[in-house]
Amino acid sequence: MTISREDVEYVAALARLELTEPEINEYTEQLNSILGYAAMLERLDTDNVVPTAHAVPLHNVMRGDQVGISLNHEKALKNAPDGEEGFFRVPRISLT
Repeated sequence: MTISREDVEYVAALARLELTEPEINEYTEQLNSILGYAAMLERLDTDNVVPTAHAVPLHNVMRGDQVGISLNHEKALKNAPDGEEGFFRVPRISLT
């Protein structure tokens, strides 16, 4: 499979990108290079390869919870720029 110049122009238009002529040529070459590499990988014999989610095993390293001394409200709010009724006061965030 190859990517044509028209494919790059079409995808750029969908993404609302204005590409110059050199960029179109460069991206066409780069995408074809990527597809060529993927085609090379498809030729590999993977019959005896076990499917994995990760190349190496992952293990979460977590310490156990420990009860300890924590700050009271007064100490926690001591250096806060603005506090109200025992809480940190922060600016309102608009969701629009």
